[in-house]
Amino acid sequence: MNKFTKYILGIIVICLLTTMNSNAQSVYSVQIKDDIGPNAWRTLKNALKEAKANESTYFLLELNTYGGALNFADSMRTALLNAAPMKTIAYVNNNAASAGALISLAADYIYMQDGSSFGAASVVNQSGELLPEKYQSYMRGLMRATAEAKGRDPKVAEAFVDPSISIPTLKEDGKLLTLTTQEAVKIGLAKKEVKSQADIFSDLQFSSPDVKAHQTTLVDMIIGFLINPLVSGILIIGIIGGIYFEMQSPGIGFALVVALVCATLFFAPLYLQGLADHWEIAIFVLGVILIALEIFVIPGFGVAGISGIILILCGLAFSMVANDYFDFKLAQPGLLMNSFIIVIGAMVGAIILAVIFGKNILQSSGFKKLVLEDEQRADVGYTSSVQKINLINKEGIAKTVLRPGGKIEIDNVWYDAVALDGFIDAGEQIYVEKHENYNLFVRKLSERKA
Repeated sequence: MNKFTKYILGIIVICLLTTMNSNAQSVYSVQIKDDIGPNAWRTLKNALKEAKANESTYFLLELNTYGGALNFADSMRTALLNAAPMKTIAYVNNNAASAGALISLAADYIYMQDGSSFGAASVVNQSGELLPEKYQSYMRGLMRATAEAKGRDPKVAEAFVDPSISIPTLKEDGKLLTLTTQEAVKIGLAKKEVKSQADIFSDLQFSSPDVKAHQTTLVDMIIGFLINPLVSGILIIGIIGGIYFEMQSPGIGFALVVALVCATLFFAPLYLQGLADHWEIAIFVLGVILIALEIFVIPGFGVAGISGIILILCGLAFSMVANDYFDFKLAQPGLLMNSFIIVIGAMVGAIILAVIFGKNILQSSGFKKLVLEDEQRADVGYTSSVQKINLINKEGIAKTVLRPGGKIEIDNVWYDAVALDGFIDAGEQIYVEKHENYNLFVRKLSERKA
């Protein structure tokens, strides 16, 4: 064998090895089979991060969704558009409607399961009603721009949103475009009709791809559970109920712990999902402080109390939707109103439960095991803010509303006091039943036992 022959054989061997290596692709796959929202966005974001860490050459997104929130769909399509140098594959397994269609258009390749559908991307509210033109215009622009970025027909993409676009071969005028698998393949929107991921790899000529499937972590599942609207409503009941019981029985501690735990479980997952921001948490805390000041410091119920309720309501509701401060156009239409309904409903529910069961809970044997009941009496070594005067059984008058804290007057001297019955109106006659720490504990004189 002469040198020239050896040289040619060497080139052939190198070419064969290069071809074999190029076909041995690494693929990172993830499934999204729910509505497009914070969970879907978190899943895709984490999957892309893992794919890049694994230096995968292809990223496969298997979709089966009827759509969802536009702001999260936009974030997901942007992430796919910026996934280079990885090649992206959208595998439509049954449905890619509305937001799902937008996300699929951002992939380098689209494959569709036989019997699937693609399209119908008009922006609607929670009831399925079409929203005003400004929303449709924005969605049309997103669809066109995404199609153009991947070399697809922008007119077809726009027809998914705008029924006035005329494509006689695909739809009737005045109807939204929705494509079957065969129609999508015929016009070149989808690359091929497939039955499984294996068919996709075969079409792309992957000899033996290294496929790694994304695994949902325990943290992801917990976050997904906690941001469920029903669970959020229950947590809000815990927050409001805990605050109520703490203010009814100051110092018991347990109710405050319940409120803090529920608040943490409510805000933490929303903060991690990018929904709750610092200022929303801050106005919630400020609202609680204002209500506490209204009850324990400021007589009557006025500006501070009403402002506190409004701030708590807004802090909780705003945290449940995507927004840029008070700009909520990024949120799914109707979601802000739903958030307010959930928060108001949970608040009303907490108040009703507190009124019905509050007294029984505070007096139950199970609850008493969780709180300190011992009296700090002066005759066993405890002292109070008024050490030289014994005010036990002294009569006086409520100078402010006690709800349960406020001001009383005894022998022309004002003192801080707490109503043991939870509420005493200003001007009512009272008597001192006990004296602990810096507070006098009083009851209405009309309830004094003979």
